[in-house]
Amino acid sequence: MRTYSIVTIIVCLSITLAAFAEDSADKLTDLAKETQNPVAAMISLPLQGNVNFNSGPEKNIQSVLNIQPVIPLPLTKEWNLINRIVLPVIDNPQPADVFGLGDVNISLFLSPVSKTGFVWGAGPVIQAPSATSTILSAGKWAAGPTAVAVFMEGPFVLGAMANNRWSFAGDGSRSSYNQMLLQPFLNYNLPDGWSLGTSPIMTADWTASSGEQWTIPVGGTISKVFKVGSQMMSIAGGGYYNAVRPTDSSDWTLRLVLSFLFPE
Repeated sequence: MRTYSIVTIIVCLSITLAAFAEDSADKLTDLAKETQNPVAAMISLPLQGNVNFNSGPEKNIQSVLNIQPVIPLPLTKEWNLINRIVLPVIDNPQPADVFGLGDVNISLFLSPVSKTGFVWGAGPVIQAPSATSTILSAGKWAAGPTAVAVFMEGPFVLGAMANNRWSFAGDGSRSSYNQMLLQPFLNYNLPDGWSLGTSPIMTADWTASSGEQWTIPVGGTISKVFKVGSQMMSIAGGGYYNAVRPTDSSDWTLRLVLSFLFPE
């Protein structure tokens, strides 16, 4: 069944790669911390698969694969420009059974090079109506500010990333929107590249009626950084329960992430 195809590919590939992974090295823990920093000066390609259970009035299963390349560009010795792109591939069972690309989201973080345990970044976020179906698209161009702050101390990496997007152009027949995303994160790093953490993606639709605005998940993940040949990678898996959510939205999400890492 196509509903599970996106995440099944990630699971099978993750198990295969882990089976052939080389022995862990001490440096894996430091690399794990770097993967938890949204404005790290490291090229990476995370493939984040989400299975959303009991979605919509018919309580179907929706699956979303977010292709999320991170491309840092050094501007000067003191400043980096971190490009974070999210391109969703969506299997949506209702109101019609549709599979295809969603709207692309691009965040640009201007971030100072830091040698301390505190890192920050800020800039614009832009959303483009790039979806292959009107059902999978908001039909609008949108933009707004985005920012992130990260604190690293010992085994802990914690912080938050946030943005707010306002629609400003696009299909005149589609509703305008004003949406916020807030993603706090807390990670505890164990030896050999293992870590435990939580990174709920909270959203707010400011145009919705009272009681229908917020989605607030609760849950956690476990992850591992490893090496296959010369390629550094990480695998993460976990689940989140939407303790606060709009009517007919998903109640549970299974999240699996396979990341290709390219440290200097």
